[in-house]
Amino acid sequence: MSLLAFGEALIDFLSNGDTPETFTKYPGGAPANVTVTYAKLGGKSAFCGMFGQDMFGDYLLHALNEHKVNTDYCLQTAQAKTALAFISLDASGERRFNFYRPPAADLLFKVEHFDTNAFIQSQLFHICSNSLTEKNIYRSTLHGLTLAKTHQCLRSFDVNLRLNLWENSTLAFERISQCICHCDVLKLSQEELDFLLSHSQEQHESAFIDQCFKQGVSIIMISNGHLPVRYYTANFLGECQIPTIKVVDTTAAGDAFVGGMLYQLNQYLIKHNFKEIITDETKLHSIVQFATQCGAIACTRKGAFPSLPSFADL
Repeated sequence: MSLLAFGEALIDFLSNGDTPETFTKYPGGAPANVTVTYAKLGGKSAFCGMFGQDMFGDYLLHALNEHKVNTDYCLQTAQAKTALAFISLDASGERRFNFYRPPAADLLFKVEHFDTNAFIQSQLFHICSNSLTEKNIYRSTLHGLTLAKTHQCLRSFDVNLRLNLWENSTLAFERISQCICHCDVLKLSQEELDFLLSHSQEQHESAFIDQCFKQGVSIIMISNGHLPVRYYTANFLGECQIPTIKVVDTTAAGDAFVGGMLYQLNQYLIKHNFKEIITDETKLHSIVQFATQCGAIACTRKGAFPSLPSFADL
């Protein structure tokens, strides 16, 4: 397989926006959404994580398998339930989250639960910051990044910050910063960048980006709603316009972007090494442009898994 993602898969209960309000169940979770996007585009992906031994855990595993995501590295536990997220949308499709987590099954994945075969068979390893919120799952995530480096996987980190899951913002900054030091590809929203700058000694965006490059990051991408996506390497910077669309639900837009970006990156890696890609602006622009189209399509449909694009959609 090409992509291995680690972290949370959960149930998104999406509001209908009416009064009285009702919620519809959708499979979701940021790293899980990335694996589904990758698979729907035609790539081979696997998800690694812990699920509850409950109806929601069974539902998520079935949904992943249905979308041809490998679940051989998924486990189930009776010690906690599968996480839930209730999501309300405003008039422009922007989200407000209410998480039922912790406790949750995904937080119980331990270092010893990793199967090294998953890394041997993968070229890319992807994480998000929701698997950093508790001490145990933070340790497991760092161990996964170490295993990925040992087996020469490119490491991708989408910050995907949900501050209401964190004990405090200082802890969030410290753990996110630690993971940035271990990644090759970093995806941020403008709000997430502003959060990191507010806690960092590097108060200016350019200085922060330079510091990331010194720590080993090779590609940085910054999204900002409907504004162009900016991308940076140590050699150049550029931007990519967002397609004009009618927004229905932005729930999985960022995950569709990342899944599309990683898929297209891996397509180039078939014929080129990573260093060639990060020194060729034409190639990187093509990767980011493909990713923005994937993210745009996801905004036009409700839910997470159901909204994620296939090649036919593109």
